[in-house]
Amino acid sequence: MNNTKNNKPSLRSFLCLWASQSISAMGTAMTDYALVVWIYGQNGTATSVSLLTLCSFMPTILFRFIAGAVADRWNKKRIMLAADLVAAIGTLCILLLHSCKALTIPLLYLITFALSLMNAFQVPAAYVATSLLIPKEQYARAGGLQAVSGAVQSILSPALGAVVLAWGGLSAVLYVDLFTFAVAFLTLLLLRIPQPERTVQEEKETLLHSCLTGLRYLTEHRYMLRLILFIAVVNLLAKLGPDGQLAAFVLSRTGNQQTALGAVQMCVSLGVIAGGLLMSVSKQAKDHGRAVVVMCCYIFLTGIGLAVSRGVVGWCLFAFAQYACAAIMNVHWNTVMRTRVPEHLLGRVYSTRDTIQNGTIPLGLFLGGWLVDRVFEPITAKGTILRQILQPVFGDGQGMGIALLFLLVSVIGLMLSAVCLAKRIDHADEDEAQKD
Repeated sequence: MNNTKNNKPSLRSFLCLWASQSISAMGTAMTDYALVVWIYGQNGTATSVSLLTLCSFMPTILFRFIAGAVADRWNKKRIMLAADLVAAIGTLCILLLHSCKALTIPLLYLITFALSLMNAFQVPAAYVATSLLIPKEQYARAGGLQAVSGAVQSILSPALGAVVLAWGGLSAVLYVDLFTFAVAFLTLLLLRIPQPERTVQEEKETLLHSCLTGLRYLTEHRYMLRLILFIAVVNLLAKLGPDGQLAAFVLSRTGNQQTALGAVQMCVSLGVIAGGLLMSVSKQAKDHGRAVVVMCCYIFLTGIGLAVSRGVVGWCLFAFAQYACAAIMNVHWNTVMRTRVPEHLLGRVYSTRDTIQNGTIPLGLFLGGWLVDRVFEPITAKGTILRQILQPVFGDGQGMGIALLFLLVSVIGLMLSAVCLAKRIDHADEDEAQKD
């Protein structure tokens, strides 16, 4: 099914790529942190920071569908090198503008949008490239390592960014980012990444036809489509609840204690590290699709515990458990993709998957904030009957409305996951198994 040119995949090559890309991602995350601090220091508004996030988020959503087709049609290594080079040029432009005291917020938005556009093409190319470098029996282990590196970045990048920013200002952070880019670029330049063979028909098809191939593949393989639609609903519920409103929940329940929020967020990252480490040392599971749904059951179960807990210790424990389960789930889900999708289609199917399952995230974030402010907090305000009824469950104080939303979302998610588990949506039909 998956024919590839060149030699058999080597885990050593993957480890070199993973290590160098992780170093580069750390530098980029430090720059992201420093730019947020710089923008906020210019005018002190949350809106300006939100617009920066929007500029870095929207191109990835809008162009990922096309990027998957490009990743399958073109040389993956060249796409990654080009994207890295453009990212370095963008960072260099920010550095020069800042050094000349010509950096403005609109210019930063424009550069960020351009960098995000290149990232939209780099991510599917990198996903396919790493898949080609990993021996099939090591898919879950490699996924665990990727989860660990992502969590480590989320923990260390703000701290390192703050230290370098205090020592040498924004310019110093940008220099560090350029250095980490050089490490990743040179490593990638020296690595040999195998290229999947393409049929004559695929060579002749148009880009539009190629873009739709991922969607056609999913409609022909309902097993994959069912899981993607399930994850899309899970993402919606998660952003409505704990994953989207965690900061507001902790701050409201503690009277705006940022140390409490920091502790919970630290446990979130530690949970991802624990889940990734567990997958990196455990044996490959036999049924990754079923593991995805089972882990979602645990995610929503820990969400219930998070909602009814009344202190920082409880929140830390349940946040740790929830995000450990989420990391394990993501590893299994990526392993499903890598083991079932032909290599020459992987970029398109991956991008189609991300477009569908992540398309519900903005809606969940918007509805979550709206429901908290307009519905759940007002109906649980002081003096209301519902507050008196719920006080034995959630305790007294602010944030009861968010806790109620967490509980409802988690119960709905747990019931949905249990039904899907019973209905075996994760089960491949016999005709699909024969196709694969």
